[in-house]
Amino acid sequence: MEYRTLGRTDLKVSAICLGTMTWGQQNTEGEGHEQMDYAIAQGINFFDTSEMYAVPPKPETQGSTEKIIGAWFKARKNRDKVILATKVAGRSPMTWLRDGGEGTEQTAAQIAQAVDKSLKRLQTDYIDLYQLHWPDRPINLFGGLGYKHIEGKSNPIDEILEALDKMVKAGKLRHIGLSNETPWGTMKFLHHAETGNLPRVQSIQNAYNLLNRTFELGGSEIAHRDQVGLLAYSPLAQGYLSGKYQNGALPEGSRKQLFNRLQRYESPQTDRAIEAYLGVARKHGLDASQMANQFVTTRPFVTSNIIGATTMEQLKLAVTSVDVKWTEELEKDIEAVHLSQPNPAP
Repeated sequence: MEYRTLGRTDLKVSAICLGTMTWGQQNTEGEGHEQMDYAIAQGINFFDTSEMYAVPPKPETQGSTEKIIGAWFKARKNRDKVILATKVAGRSPMTWLRDGGEGTEQTAAQIAQAVDKSLKRLQTDYIDLYQLHWPDRPINLFGGLGYKHIEGKSNPIDEILEALDKMVKAGKLRHIGLSNETPWGTMKFLHHAETGNLPRVQSIQNAYNLLNRTFELGGSEIAHRDQVGLLAYSPLAQGYLSGKYQNGALPEGSRKQLFNRLQRYESPQTDRAIEAYLGVARKHGLDASQMANQFVTTRPFVTSNIIGATTMEQLKLAVTSVDVKWTEELEKDIEAVHLSQPNPAP
């Protein structure tokens, strides 16, 4: 397993990060523990979760994923072996995430409450990387390539950083990061950190895969010049790049079969792109999911590729994708598909 530096910290995280969002809904506690045991044995030292998980978010399952991880820490007594990342939700109507109030915001009081609740569920006294799950300001995040201005309330970035600074100084957080953020937002966080002597964001967790390479348009330069590396999520485009949904297939127990939430990957453009990428995998004798994962892992601006699985078979395919030899011919074929059908599912 390769290890890469997280931002400008002294932490070395595995190039594969274990995603956990299905634990507590699609996966049982025992299955989550089995996945963590396997990941550690394969050299993975980086786990990612969130106060909101499991997904899809529901009041009755909120926090269940962190509880599963906490129970594993208690049973294995190996907290020091894991670089642990979790997240605080941005502005939303999910009233069940906070005590009191009409929804979630990234105010000082709500951030402090969220940190303490996560620490309790995780059965730890510190979090290595605490991420803002999405911006507190109103913004069109999921779907579409252009910026659409939306007026609405938000908490100032400097005040959010000041609230996080208190948690860092209290020893509850080691480092902070962003998620589902724009290049503008990332640079604003960096500016306020520098001018206000506040915690510096060390990473950004955004969607990135063969069907959505929009991070390359602005985020990649920030990753290189300011060392805010990408923690890439959804490397398989929620399973579509494995080919399992081709020709109308609906596997039993799959996310689409259970929740019917993945329409962003269903269009004539995505159909053409997916079929072309599956063709590239066949040409090179590769498993399509391993090819898609290794594409993400080999990008120079990616700090870690967040893989997720509901079965051990899927997990082993994802983790061993690091063994795929990435050749110039394979890169050329991937780029040809991208140029013919760029970013069909942003």
